[in-house]
Amino acid sequence: MKKILFLTGDYTEDYETMVPFQMLEMVGYEVHTVCPDKKKGDSIKTAIHDFEGDQTYSEKPGHNFVLNYSFDKINVEDYHGLVIAGGRAPEYLRLNKKLLEHVQYFFKVNKPVAAICHGIQILTAADVVRGRKLTAYPAVGPEVTLAGGDFQSIPADGVYVDGNLVTSPAWPAHPSFIREFLKIMGATITL
Repeated sequence: MKKILFLTGDYTEDYETMVPFQMLEMVGYEVHTVCPDKKKGDSIKTAIHDFEGDQTYSEKPGHNFVLNYSFDKINVEDYHGLVIAGGRAPEYLRLNKKLLEHVQYFFKVNKPVAAICHGIQILTAADVVRGRKLTAYPAVGPEVTLAGGDFQSIPADGVYVDGNLVTSPAWPAHPSFIREFLKIMGATITL
């Protein structure tokens, strides 16, 4: 069974953690959800972000999500792919040196990576977007550009693929985001 490393943390976007985790497990992957300084069985708090006509998204309390693996037990060589959730968590997760080293590994060996919304902030901090085309939540676009990436402005339900990297602006993209990630993971779904 192929394993996927899934980075998330407190105040991650609820849908961007819950839905991809469930979708990837549904198709048969072993998905290890982790957060620095937390262990298997610990919970993270999520936030529900919505688009309600304001100048930016609104935020409401989400669910508690139970992590199923301990961050300090990660051996990155064991994983076939990486998923990074968005929300507010990436703004502090990107300060963790070990987490950035884990992310850099996936790019060094060209393994599949999927990041959504503000999850791209971890990619910019890891210095892995230089020369790459990718998307993110529009407010993260300037960070992508400053980090040497080529920001692609696409609709919230869109996806952008550049080699081993799949990115989307926000949770409305889940169907296409996960579909494209499954393709680069080598999965085949027949109907």
